[in-house]
Amino acid sequence: MPNASADQPNAPGEQPRRVTLANDGPLLVEGPVEVVLDDGSTARSDRFTVALCVCRRSRSYPWCDTSHRPRDKRRTA
Repeated sequence: MPNASADQPNAPGEQPRRVTLANDGPLLVEGPVEVVLDDGSTARSDRFTVALCVCRRSRSYPWCDTSHRPRDKRRTA
C-alpha cells in the first residue's frame, strides 16, 4: 500500500504552508523551505518567513535582496 503522506502535500494534521504574493515584490513563504533551482541544486532556509525572488535580479537568488525596488537616482546635497 502506498504511503498516503507521499500522495498529499501535507501529512494529516499538518498545517499547509502559507504563501503570500506581494505586488511588485517577492514571494513570501512560511519556512522552513527548500527550493529546487533550474539546475537541480537546492537552496534551504530554516527562517520562519522566507522572501523568494521572482524578478531574478537578486544577487542572492533565490532569496530576495530587494533588487526589484526602483532606485531613486536623485542625489541629496
